[in-house]
Amino acid sequence: MTKTALITGITGQDGYYLSHLLLNQGYRVVGLVPPHRQPNLTKLGTLATQVEIFTVDLRDSTALLTAVEQLRPQEIYNLAAPSFVPDSWNDPLGTLDLITGTATRLLEAVRHVGLSTRFYQASSSEMFGDVFSSPQDEETPFRPKNPYAAAKMHAHWTMVHHRQRYGLFACSGILYNHESPLRAPQFVTRKVSLAVASIKLGFTETLEMGNLDAKRDWGFAGDYVEAMWRMLQVDEPEEYVIGTGKLHSVRDLVATAFESVGLDWQNHVIINTNLLRQDEHFQLVANPSKAKRNLGWEPQLSFEELLETMVKTDLERLESGAIAPLPRV
Repeated sequence: MTKTALITGITGQDGYYLSHLLLNQGYRVVGLVPPHRQPNLTKLGTLATQVEIFTVDLRDSTALLTAVEQLRPQEIYNLAAPSFVPDSWNDPLGTLDLITGTATRLLEAVRHVGLSTRFYQASSSEMFGDVFSSPQDEETPFRPKNPYAAAKMHAHWTMVHHRQRYGLFACSGILYNHESPLRAPQFVTRKVSLAVASIKLGFTETLEMGNLDAKRDWGFAGDYVEAMWRMLQVDEPEEYVIGTGKLHSVRDLVATAFESVGLDWQNHVIINTNLLRQDEHFQLVANPSKAKRNLGWEPQLSFEELLETMVKTDLERLESGAIAPLPRV
């Protein structure tokens, strides 16, 4: 029997890679997409013709109940969230409703329809926030520092409560920073890859950066969606920390990206103090040993390979005219 998987947030980076994975596994993939998000379906490229789209307001409990009742999915992947964390300060309540509200309404729909659907909640390393110890694992306390992280934590515990109280198969992946060529330019990884490609092709000469000492645990989104899928294939639903376990600084990021095209970053990078963030996390790094032990999951693409892929993709986009070059600085 063909399995049906529902995905919220299908037009995002993770939604794209997860759809690709599930289609290759023979799933029927259905994206739950709000009406105002319909234009974003172009982000799926050729995948848009291979997945089904169910138009539904994620804030409407009755509409989501109807969707779950009609589609009767074996798996639900709830990825719905604002993609850019700092934006959550501009609309804390809307962020809470999109993240926690959608999770709650979907879990309630599964419960009311009486399905044995397996539910994945996209949690985030942002929930760890102001950490006292590194690396972090599944037992590390949450101390969120922004509205996005607080909403993710609320959704996470809502999922846990539905599992404990109602016996639902519900789990979450606490994912660290995961990147790809699909990232928007406001993310530092894509900002850097696009700038390096633009400099290499002579469209611009410099890249403005903030704190080069900030550190992150960066991985490849295509690897991380496989962890999501594996979480729903095991016998017991549990939480899993998903990351590389390796810290890299923004300086490493910049140097590696420039090096991939044979350039010295120090000839092109300018420090702009206006780009320094107040809430930098210096110790957020994963301990993914549980995922390796229980799921057999390990990241496949290295930090260097990830950046080389992102820069190469932006070079191809610029050369083909698919995207506009950065303005000359």
